[in-house]
This record gives sequence, structure tokens and C-alpha cells, in this order.
Amino acid sequence: MSEVKQAPTTIPWQHRWGRQPRIAGGAALGWAVVQSIVALACVWAGTSGTTVGGDQPPVGLAWFAAGVAVLGGVSAAAAVRGHEGRTVRGLLWAACALSTVTGFSLLMDVVGLLFAHGVDNVAAAVLHTLGLLGAVLLAATSHARRPATCARCGTVHTAVVRPHPSHAPRRVRLVAYGGILAFVPYIGMKMVWALGGTFAGISGAELLRISERNGASGVWLTLESWGVDGTVLLAALGIFLLFGLIRPWGQIFPRWTLGLSGRSVPRWLPLAPALIGATTLVPYGLGGVGYLALVSMGAASMRLGDSPTLQDALLMGWVGHVGFAVYGLALLTASRSYWLRTRPVC
Repeated sequence: MSEVKQAPTTIPWQHRWGRQPRIAGGAALGWAVVQSIVALACVWAGTSGTTVGGDQPPVGLAWFAAGVAVLGGVSAAAAVRGHEGRTVRGLLWAACALSTVTGFSLLMDVVGLLFAHGVDNVAAAVLHTLGLLGAVLLAATSHARRPATCARCGTVHTAVVRPHPSHAPRRVRLVAYGGILAFVPYIGMKMVWALGGTFAGISGAELLRISERNGASGVWLTLESWGVDGTVLLAALGIFLLFGLIRPWGQIFPRWTLGLSGRSVPRWLPLAPALIGATTLVPYGLGGVGYLALVSMGAASMRLGDSPTLQDALLMGWVGHVGFAVYGLALLTASRSYWLRTRPVC
């Protein structure tokens, strides 16, 4: 299919939002206030024995989120007041990184909400969501400039321009293809179970009974009865997202999008899910790989769960965590390339 080419388009809203610290910083400051209130409420509920949605709030995560909110709020307030030096920008990026850590496992919360009995902990899921939102707002504040100081030419602009759609560099494409290939064993394992086969000592029928016992949602059970695994669908969407980050049609809607054909893709549309996916899958996958390595060497123990043997549990663990880790790193690499290739120009 031939790629759709289009002349660069002006985006005046970029001047209003991304180039003015008062707007981005004000939004980040509002986020900091909200997260501080929520985090301190979780601390109080956890220390007083009160439950939220039937769950005990995670006190450790709540204290961490409160500290991140304070750091982000102070640095955002400095940006709003016109301080744009290296110190303020460094504090903003530090708070952004810590806020990303707060949002860890948000993707798992989404999966649980869609296909399982719900999120494991309501309060933790709220903090995860606020953490990712804060990371985006803090990054936007750090990236913002006042109209008089263009980052590239030093002049004042009332609008900026999107560059022509382009492929990612070859090395980035190779990393992305590696991430896709790493997901193939995981997809194969899940499809074997969905089609009624046996893998790692567990049959498809047995896995369906386990899902029912663990309170899986009706959507999940219906898909399983049709021979479709819900996580395979999510993996397919993840592969589609990865292709969009490295191909030109991720910047300009292609012909098969019908009414949207030829229009510019908003940068946040692929970058938002990519950020959520990368911040969840990279630490989850790498941490799991490290843990499985320790278990394989006999340096740590492992609960078998529903697996009949330790070898079966390790096999499932390696297939899943290696796929998550490699795909997450590929997603992170492709997201950075997409961010750089789609930066507005003078």
C-alpha cells in the first residue's frame, strides 16, 4: 500500500498549550494538588484501618505519591512564575520520572478491569492513573517555552508546523520487529489454550475452569468459549501500535481510515498508550526475568499456583516475561523515535 504524503500542517494550538509554561504548569499544579489530597487520604485510610472499595489502601505507595506530588507541584509553580532555568527543568524531569514509577502497573489494572473481576486495589489503581497523568503534565511543563524564546530559532511564532511523515530509522525498525517476534511465543501459548490444547501441563478446559473460579468477567469467559483469548487481542493491538510508531501512517491517517484519511494524527493518540504500555511492561518484564533467573539457579523459591510442576511454571513464566520485557523495550524505543520525528518545526 502506498503511503499517504501531505504537506506540513500548522497547529496553532501547539503555541497555546505546548509553548506557554503558565498553561502546562497550571495544569501540572492542579494535578499535584489533587494527587496530594488523594494520596494523603489513602495514607489516613490505610493507617486507620479503613478500606476503599473493600481494599486496604497501599500506605507505602500513597506516601511515595504524596512526595512526588509535592516535588512536582513546587517545580510546576516555579515554571508558572517564569523560572525556566536548568534547575527547575531538572526538577520537573525528576518529578516526571518518579511520577512514571507511581503509574507502574496501570496497564494491568486496565486488563483486570476489562477481563477479570476488577482491579486488585481500587485506591492503588487511582494512584497509578494519577501517576501517569502527572508524568504527561510535568513533561509538557518542562518542554514548554514562552513565546519569546523559540527553542530552535529564538523568534516569536504564532503557529508551528508538523514535519512530513517519515519512517523510523532502520535500527529502530529492527528493534520494533524484535519486540513483535518476542510476543509470538506468548500469543502461541495463549492460542493453544483458547483452542482447547495443552501447554505447560494445563489444558484449555482446565484453564477455563480456573478463570471461572478466579472470577473472570463474562466478556473474558465468552471470548474463551469462542476460542479467542482476551490477552491475544491486546497483544494484537500492541503490535498495531508498534507498527504505527515506526511507519508514516502513524503520523498521517491512511486511506483505509475513511473519513480521517489525510489528516494529521494527534501526537498524544499513539504516545499515550505507548507510555502506559512501556512504563508497565518494561519493569514488569525485566523484574520477572530476573526473578525467574534466580528461581532457575535455585537461589529463590516460586509458588506453583495452578501449574503441575516447577518446570511448567518456569516455562510459562519465561514465555510471558521475556515477551513483555522485549516488547516493552521496543515500545519505548519506537516511542522515543516517534516523539523526535514528529516534533513541530519553525
